[in-house]
Amino acid sequence: MPAEPTPALLPQAASWLHRRSWSAADRPVHTLLEAKRRTGRTVSVVLPALDEEATVGDIVRTIRRELMERLPLVDELVVVDSGSTDATAAVAAGAGARVEHRDAVLPRLPAVPGKGEVLWRSLLVTHGDIVCFVDADLREFDPAFVSGIIGPLLTDENIQLVKAMYDRPLETETGAIVPAGGGRVTELVARPLLNLHWPELAGFVQPLGGEYAARRSLLERLPFPTGYGVELGLLVDALELVGLDALAQVDVGVRHHRHQDGQALGRMAATIYRTALERLDRTHRLKASADLVHPHLTQFTRDPDTREFTAHTHPVTALERPPMHTVPEYAKRH
Repeated sequence: MPAEPTPALLPQAASWLHRRSWSAADRPVHTLLEAKRRTGRTVSVVLPALDEEATVGDIVRTIRRELMERLPLVDELVVVDSGSTDATAAVAAGAGARVEHRDAVLPRLPAVPGKGEVLWRSLLVTHGDIVCFVDADLREFDPAFVSGIIGPLLTDENIQLVKAMYDRPLETETGAIVPAGGGRVTELVARPLLNLHWPELAGFVQPLGGEYAARRSLLERLPFPTGYGVELGLLVDALELVGLDALAQVDVGVRHHRHQDGQALGRMAATIYRTALERLDRTHRLKASADLVHPHLTQFTRDPDTREFTAHTHPVTALERPPMHTVPEYAKRH
């Protein structure tokens, strides 16, 4: 559990931080198995993947071995391939996952690029009462990343969504490690936004983390931003739909993964910022400028030969998919 917060934290956020933050060790696996047997809840694990052949196989094998064969906690393991050009799909299938291809899910609606698009479509090809999302680029994967965050959902009917929290070292290409250097977009963009506009959520250690679990009954009622804003969007929308006390976080240790370069982080940050603005505008808490209709992010690179800077402009997407329970194909299956 995080240390006692400073007095600057909202009283309700400070109370939440104390009551709704746990360690994976707080719920031993025998407790989870008993709760699963008692409630009959089923669990689906979803890995969104784009060109992750180097890591996806180890993650799948660990989940199958530890949480499906040794301990019957996970009922369904699905990798949703987001248009990979490498052997991601073959590696995932060979390791024991069911592989679904993004473009084959809900084919009447052309897919757009983005992590949120894949997560939204995954609801159509999974069946579990609890859906657990895990990024496919993790290294040294610990099964607690799954068992830890599904624990509160299996043992407490009042909990609706659980985020993983962890140390996030920055591991450079030269092998140097900065112990707390990861999560740069979180610290520079997401955390300031949450503290300023949704201070109730200020207690979340990793608000943008890709490892979280939720009840299907909640996820199917939430809109999904199609891009990198999906984590912030789901967290803010869940707060407004079910309230702070239905949200929780669990410490699962250390997260090792591939890090993006500075320009990729800039594009992620812009998308996350726009996702926040859309929600502030929607709730009439901050009027968005008309310029937000077609925003772009301009970045620069220097040519190593001419030493001239070249501008590169990228659209900042705001497309969102509607709550899944409004999609006819989903309603037929669930």
